[in-house]
Amino acid sequence: MAETLKARLLDSDRRGAVVEDLNGLVDAEVANKSGLSGGIVKTGYGALKKVKPGIVPEAIDKMLDEFVDQLEPFWATYSTEAAGDFGTFLGTRPQEASEALLAVTDRRAERSSRAAITSIYGKLRPKAQENVIEALPGLGAVIEKHARG
Repeated sequence: MAETLKARLLDSDRRGAVVEDLNGLVDAEVANKSGLSGGIVKTGYGALKKVKPGIVPEAIDKMLDEFVDQLEPFWATYSTEAAGDFGTFLGTRPQEASEALLAVTDRRAERSSRAAITSIYGKLRPKAQENVIEALPGLGAVIEKHARG
């Protein structure tokens, strides 16, 4: 049986590189946004980073275990089907995959004691599913790189 995502991605020797690559993915996804909604995302993201520098990689690291838990069933199915790459696989299940990932950030936002962060998240959340769906191919590539590497 193939190793679980948890065993591969959360390994102490690999975790830092996973967080770094996911942070790079988030930065790239935000940078590629355009139009009015893209401007709102860029402004919100910039504000979030100003509230607390380093907050994005710190948040990724804190939520990584939960994200991996949410992605594990997708990885298990993908591993048995073994067709194409994981990013493409996630892209064939955009609603299900994005909702699974957003469940993690929603729970975190609900528990946050920082009003500024909660406010910014609340403003960005309505477009979040669309943004997560757009990021699924890149997310899948990062996950597969570390899960197979």
